Amino acid sequence: MPYISTKVNVPISKEAESELSKKYGEIITLVPGKTERWLMLSFEDNARLWFAGKNDEPMAYVELKLFGGTSDAVYDELTPAVCKALSDVLDISPSNVYVKYEEADHWGWNNNNF
Repeated sequence: MPYISTKVNVPISKEAESELSKKYGEIITLVPGKTERWLMLSFEDNARLWFAGKNDEPMAYVELKLFGGTSDAVYDELTPAVCKALSDVLDISPSNVYVKYEEADHWGWNNNNF
């Protein structure tokens, strides 16, 4: 039950959104037991983001939420993979990307809870 929310301060074309979706689908498999089958994504472009007192460069804030959790080693793989995807697709420097992780003990879907 992973969910990745991405906010950027640049436009995201439909093609770029599709490409990021594909890359995120591959990235989530770095987490043992997670697949694109259960991955939900959201994208917000043209967000009013500021970093280090400036808003004149492309930047991103990404939240990745997991049911359960994973190891520190996996998180260490996820961050550069997310940064690379944003760099490749939207030309956002990894130095302008924050990635926040959240682990959930409770997750609901289809009238039930896990």
